[in-house]
Amino acid sequence: MLLALAAAIAGTGFLYVLTRNIRDSRERAARRANFLDDVQTLFSGGLKKVSADGFPRLSGTYRGLTFDIQVVPDTLNFRKLPSLWLLVTLPEPLPVRATFDLMMRPRGVELFSKHTDLPVQMAADPAFPHDCSVRTDAPEFLPPRQLLLKHKAILENPYAKELLISPKGLRIVWLAEEANRGNYLLFRDSEMGLSPFPSANAKPLLDYLIDLREDLTTRLETER
Repeated sequence: MLLALAAAIAGTGFLYVLTRNIRDSRERAARRANFLDDVQTLFSGGLKKVSADGFPRLSGTYRGLTFDIQVVPDTLNFRKLPSLWLLVTLPEPLPVRATFDLMMRPRGVELFSKHTDLPVQMAADPAFPHDCSVRTDAPEFLPPRQLLLKHKAILENPYAKELLISPKGLRIVWLAEEANRGNYLLFRDSEMGLSPFPSANAKPLLDYLIDLREDLTTRLETER
């Protein structure tokens, strides 16, 4: 009788823990899926799609241009804390003839980037921030140096990771979040994205890409 009672109590406890874990897991999944909801308020006609990893991808129109914003978790690099990257892309064609890719603090394991696929490694301009890598596919056709330097200040922000200029458009990669150091070191808990990314943090990135695009378009079309 006592054994049956103990088994019943244990079974009830197991079901309670299981139910709570399922509920907590669903809640965390819903919060991850809403990570870009505040950013979406900047857009008109914004569309959101949740990827297989549970994080959203967003597209919408801002200041008359269509942007794509993707959230990419990086939990495979064991030499640093797991990171959540924000890929802000302005996929509007540009009158440039080369791809310019500047990667801050390169480690060669940036899964969100094709930086290492570009064939030419260039010496970084001394005026660029320290610890960056510059690669291209056509050094002779890069945008003018002064134009690039005009827009370099944002790269000095420790959250900035990559700036990509290509004929297909522009992209800036931003560190949105890192896993909690204590939880990760003790429990290998890499949970991220439970609080929405603020629209106030995303707006300067959108404006930056628009300003860069306007300068590139005006300067390069004038030189034709």
